[in-house]
Parts: sequence; C-alpha cells; structure tokens
Amino acid sequence: MGNRVAREDYEWVYTDQPHADRRKEILAKYPEIKSLMGPDPRLKWIVCMMVVIQLLAFYLVKDLDWKWVLFWTYVFGSCINHSMTLAIHEISHNTAFGNNRAKLNRWFAMFANLPIGLPYSASFKRYHLDHHRYLGGDGVDVDIPTDFEGWFFCTRVRKFFWIILQPLFYAVRPLCINPKPISELEVANVLIQFTFNALLYWLWGAKPVVYMLAGSMLGMGLHPISGHFIAEHYMFLKGHETYSYYGSLNLLTFNVGYHNEHHDFPSIPGRRLPMVKKIASEYYDDLPQYTSWVKVLYDFIMDDNLSPYSRVKRKLKGEIKQE
Repeated sequence: MGNRVAREDYEWVYTDQPHADRRKEILAKYPEIKSLMGPDPRLKWIVCMMVVIQLLAFYLVKDLDWKWVLFWTYVFGSCINHSMTLAIHEISHNTAFGNNRAKLNRWFAMFANLPIGLPYSASFKRYHLDHHRYLGGDGVDVDIPTDFEGWFFCTRVRKFFWIILQPLFYAVRPLCINPKPISELEVANVLIQFTFNALLYWLWGAKPVVYMLAGSMLGMGLHPISGHFIAEHYMFLKGHETYSYYGSLNLLTFNVGYHNEHHDFPSIPGRRLPMVKKIASEYYDDLPQYTSWVKVLYDFIMDDNLSPYSRVKRKLKGEIKQE
C-alpha cells in the first residue's frame, strides 16, 4: 500500500490535440452531423425538474434524524447534485437556449447551481471552454493536476484520499494554475448562491444545508459517478488522452461518458452524442473505452503506474485566447 508511483512527470507531447482534426475529417465524410448541433429543448425542463426535486428533498430531510440525513445525502443527494454539475457543464456549451442567447444560458446555469450550494457555475464556464480549446495546455487547462498533486499523491493510500478531496482540488487548482480577474457574473453567482443558502437555513434549519453541501462534496469525491473525472483524460494507455464510457450511468450524467464524441463536437448536446457515435462508428469503435467508472477508480488507486501525473500535457504555441 505504500509503494510509490514510478511516474515523476506528466506525459509531455509536441503534437496538437486530436479532436480538431478528427472533427474536420468526420464532418467532411458525414456533413449531416451538423444537424445535431444546437440547443436541446428538453434540457431546461429536465434541469427545472431536478431543482424542484432537490427543493422537495430539502423540505423532507429537515425533520429526519441526523443518521438518516447523512444516509440520504450519500444515497440520493450526492447523485442529484453531481448530475446537476453535469447539467451546468451542458449549459456552459449554450445547449439550453442556444448561442444567440448566451447570457440567458449563464443566468440559467446559476439557477441550476442553487441546489449544489457552492457557487461555481460562472467560473466553470470560463475555465471549461479553455479546457476544450487548449486541452492539456500548460498553464491554461486547469483540469490538469498541479505538480504538488502529482508529487504528493503518489501511493495507493494517498491516491485514495486525493479522490475523496477532488472537489477541493478542482476549486483551488484554477487559482494556482491560471488565475483570472473576477467577473461581474461570478460576483452575481456568489451573491445569489449565498442568499439562497441563507434563506434555506432560515426556513428549514441546518439539516437541509448539510444535506445540500455534503451531497455536493461526497458526490464529487469517492462516488461511482465521480469516476468520470478520472476516466475522461487520465492516461491509462500511452498515447491516448481522451476516453469514452458507454455504460448506464450516462443516464444520470447527460451522456458525459461519450467524451471523445463530446470533445470532437462540443456544440452537440449530450442527448445527441450517441447519434454521433452511431453515424461515425468507425472513428470511435476502436478507441479505448470503459464499461465501469467504479473499476476506473479502483484501477487508478491500485495501479502503481497511475497517478495525478498520468496526464498528457503540451506547451502551447501562438496566440492564446482565453475566456
């Protein structure tokens, strides 16, 4: 359990990310894929339903014993809240109302943020688009762990705790790697969220607040759904920096498991990504893929060749345009 991971640095490459070239090739062969782009009219209604479900849960847990509050926090609340973070991921690509109503997407993401308790939707949008545009870009892509994470979390036990603490590192990492000036939307996000949190406490007490915040932290830590954090871009096989998952948990995660397809076509809503794979199957069937996010977590912890350093990284060239 104390064996150190052999890797002591990232996997540095000197080639561009593969998604832009594959996108051009697929569109040249299958131009009908363009018809899949654009907003998903169902998304806004699904998000509203999820917010209402969590509001009902807040009301129901207020009178429960603490042991049942914690039980339902992990069994139910963590799943809904993690799913809501992936709804915000969808909205960040303007798939709720379309590119022509970009500001409405931003405000709707703040609405979706309410049951999560942690104000992050406005910041996520700014950094996530950089992740797509400059995948693995040194000093820009904050999805890449810091040198400290790679150096310190280098044994099985430490990797286990690193996964538990994923929400903390995702929050702190942008400040270390690529800090940006605070925007007006980020200020609004914080004010709206903290007002909602205070109102929730005033109406129904501490238990719904604990259910909300702990659900978000647990759902993004050691949780079956959180396996997607590792599965998407950690280099389990040399030379491959993006991986897809085609299992049943996509039903709860807006098809984020279709991750090669998503990076190839980020403007296509998650609901339509299976159609991309079906149309252009020869481009995806032979790529490395997963069938279990739980197994991904287990393998990441137990494989002494894997660590937070197991990421493809590249020096960026030319002008860098960030959000």
